[in-house]
Amino acid sequence: MDQPKPNDPLHGVKLADIVQLLVAEYGWEELSQQININCFKSNPSIKSSLKFLRRTPWARTKVEQLYLRTI
Repeated sequence: MDQPKPNDPLHGVKLADIVQLLVAEYGWEELSQQININCFKSNPSIKSSLKFLRRTPWARTKVEQLYLRTI
């Protein structure tokens, strides 16, 4: 029943940790230039960004891709 799973670098990493690391690394302004989404441009906060990213799969994918390039 237990099948081996592919090695996923995002396994066990919380979205909140990803956003916090990216904000610490780039800052909101640079992050909004890297990923062109309004939650990083207009009155950005961790809480509002997480809310948006959890509801928007394409934006979450872009954030996860930037995270993987950053680490």
